[in-house]
Amino acid sequence: MLIIQNLSMEILVLAVVVLFIIIATVKFKMHPIFSLTLAAVASGFMLGLSPKEIMSTIGEGFGKTLSGIGLVIAFGTVIGIYLEKTGSTQVLANSILKLIGLKRSPLAINLAGYVISIPVFCDSGFIILSSLNKAISKRTGIPLLVFAISLATGLYAAHVFVPPTPGPLAAAAILEADLGLVLLLGLAVSIPVSLTGYFWARVIGKSLVEEKASTEETLEREEVGTSITPVQAFLPLLVPIVLIAMKSVVNYPTFPLGKTWAFHFFDFLGNPIIALLIGVFFAFMLGRKTPSKEKEGWVAEAFKQAGSIVLITGAGGAFGAILRTIDIASLINLESSSGIGGLLIAFVIASVLKTAQGSSTVAIITTSAIIAPLLETFGLLSITDKALAVLSVGAGAMTVSHINDSYFWVVSQFSNMNVKTSLRGHTLGTLLQGVVGISIILLLYLIL
Repeated sequence: MLIIQNLSMEILVLAVVVLFIIIATVKFKMHPIFSLTLAAVASGFMLGLSPKEIMSTIGEGFGKTLSGIGLVIAFGTVIGIYLEKTGSTQVLANSILKLIGLKRSPLAINLAGYVISIPVFCDSGFIILSSLNKAISKRTGIPLLVFAISLATGLYAAHVFVPPTPGPLAAAAILEADLGLVLLLGLAVSIPVSLTGYFWARVIGKSLVEEKASTEETLEREEVGTSITPVQAFLPLLVPIVLIAMKSVVNYPTFPLGKTWAFHFFDFLGNPIIALLIGVFFAFMLGRKTPSKEKEGWVAEAFKQAGSIVLITGAGGAFGAILRTIDIASLINLESSSGIGGLLIAFVIASVLKTAQGSSTVAIITTSAIIAPLLETFGLLSITDKALAVLSVGAGAMTVSHINDSYFWVVSQFSNMNVKTSLRGHTLGTLLQGVVGISIILLLYLIL
C-alpha cells in the first residue's frame, strides 16, 4: 500500500511540474531558465529532499550538463553570426542553387535552408533568405509560398537533429549520448525529413494564396556584395562536422584505424570543443576584409545569444538531476526490451511539450530530463540506442510548429501568409516531418 502511495505521489509530482513549465512559459511568459529552475526546486521539496540535497543535486546537474557543451554552444553561435554578418549564408544558398539548377530551385532552397540551419538559428536563416525566395519566385514563376514552405521545413529539419544546434547538443549531454554518433545519425534522419518538407511544399504550395503585401513589405533587401567564395563559406561549417564524425569513426569498438597516430589525431581534433574552435578560426577568416569597427561587436552578440541557450540547457540539466531521484522506471510498466516503446514515448512527450509551449529547445531539454532515468528500463543502453533516443526527442520537438511558436510567425510574416494559410502550409508540414522523422528513427533502431 505504501509503495502504491509513493508511486502515485511521484506521478503527481511529475505531472504537476510539467504542467507548471507549460503554464509558466505560455500564460505568464516566464523565461524557461526560471520555469525549469523553479520546477527543479519544487520537485525536490515535493519528493521529500532536504534543502541541502536539493541545492547539491541542482548544482551537480547544472555543472555536469554544461561541462561538455557550454563552449560548444558558444563557438557554434560565433560561427553562425559570422556566416550571417559576412553574407556567407547568401553565398551558401546561391552555391546550392547553382548546383541544383533554377528548374529545381525549391529543392535548392530547401537544401540551402538545411545547411544554413546547422550553425544559424532557423528564425534568422529564414529572415536572411526570404528576399532570395522572392527573387527566385519572380524569375521562375513558381509561387512564392512553395519556396517559403520549402525553406521553412529545410531550416527546421537541421534545427532539431544536427549538432551543433543547441537542442541536439543539450539532449546529447543530458542523455550522455556520443555527440559524433548523434551527428552522423542526425544527418541520416534529417536529410529525408528535410526532403519531406520540400515534397510537401510542392504539393500544398500551389494551392495556397499569398496575401497582398504592403508597399513596405514588397521592398526587397538589396544583396550585399561579397568576395567570399563558396569554399570559404562552407569551411567553418563542414570542417567541424567532419572532425566530430571522424572522432566517432576512429573510436568505433573495432577501432578501424587502430591506436596509431591517426587515431590520436582525430580523437583530439574531433573533440567537439576543439572541432568548433577550429571552425571559429575559419569563420574569422570570412570577416578578414570587414572593417574592424564593423565586426567588433559580432562576438559579443554571439555570446549574448549563446548565453541564454547555455543557461536554459544548464537549468534543464538541473531539473533532470532532480527527476533522477524519482524511480520513474517503476511508474511505467515496460519490459527492458521495449526499446521501440521508449523511443515512441520520448517522441510523444516532446510532441506534447512542443505543441503546448512552442519552443523546440525547451521541449527537447525538458523531455530529455524526463526520459534520462528511463533509458535502462527501455533497454536503450548502447551508444547507438542513446543517439536514437536523442533523435526521437528531436522528432517530437518539431511536431508541431503553430501559433505559439515564434518561428511560425517569422515564416508567415516574411512570406505574406495569413494564419489559416500558415497552419495549412507550415504547421501541417512540420507535423508530417515529425512523423517521417520518428518512422526513420524506428527503422534505424530495428536495423542497427
